[in-house]
Amino acid sequence: MRTVGLLVNREKPHADEVSSLVESLLSQNGVSTVRTNIGRGTRYSDVTDQLPPSCEMAVVFGGDGTLLGVARGLATLQIPILGVNLGHLGFLAQSEATDVEETVRRVVDRDYDVERRLMLEATVVREGHVVQSLGALNDAGVAKGSFTRMVTLELYVDDMYVDTYSGDGLIASTPTGSTAYSLSCGGPILSPQLNVMVITPICPHTMFSRPIVIDERQEIKVVVHATHDDLALTIDGQVGIRLHAGDVVRIKRSPNDTLLVKWRDSEFFSVLRAKLRGYESSVRSL
Repeated sequence: MRTVGLLVNREKPHADEVSSLVESLLSQNGVSTVRTNIGRGTRYSDVTDQLPPSCEMAVVFGGDGTLLGVARGLATLQIPILGVNLGHLGFLAQSEATDVEETVRRVVDRDYDVERRLMLEATVVREGHVVQSLGALNDAGVAKGSFTRMVTLELYVDDMYVDTYSGDGLIASTPTGSTAYSLSCGGPILSPQLNVMVITPICPHTMFSRPIVIDERQEIKVVVHATHDDLALTIDGQVGIRLHAGDVVRIKRSPNDTLLVKWRDSEFFSVLRAKLRGYESSVRSL
């Protein structure tokens, strides 16, 4: 029997109602489900223990933040993820809460493709010792925490010196994350099919600092200089590691990809227009 995982962020409005309807419709079509409730404080690495190896996909009920956490947790299992948007922008989701019946039909009929999305691996090295390594689907940012303080970062690509940046920090982003924090800092929008990374300065104190696009096979090294310890490495805007002056952050392509379920009639640039224009309209109406 086919098995689908349902990962439900119950903190989102209508999460129980929408997920229960999907569960019922899948059951009526001969697809069994394994349900796991997730939310604030969830250790997404533990989610992997809840899904059987035979699980053909994980349906995530929540917003982009929920899906990012699940993606990091499921990366080693290589289980395709289908997002049902219960949040605001829902850029990573293929389905909306109003499209439940059509979503179930596509899943039952296997009327979808699976798209590989590049992930990052960020490692903090302190005094020659690895402190921690984490995966990211969107981005890894090295930035200050205080509003008034500044951080100075030396940037290297494949151990070749690029430049020294003074300002709020740097973001290393995947093509998936190019429409997230990097975009708000002036970074380019990258097609998700590209195998590249983009390095974007955050509020640099120079006029000539610009984003840089590098190949997926290259490695980023950031050396931290600061007169304070109010700075951190942040993964996907969710997980933080406090940094010290002198720390080295190495960022490269992860050995794991995220697998996203994609409708065959869904096209990146049309989704981009709809989501970003819809978001702008909602902001203007506030």
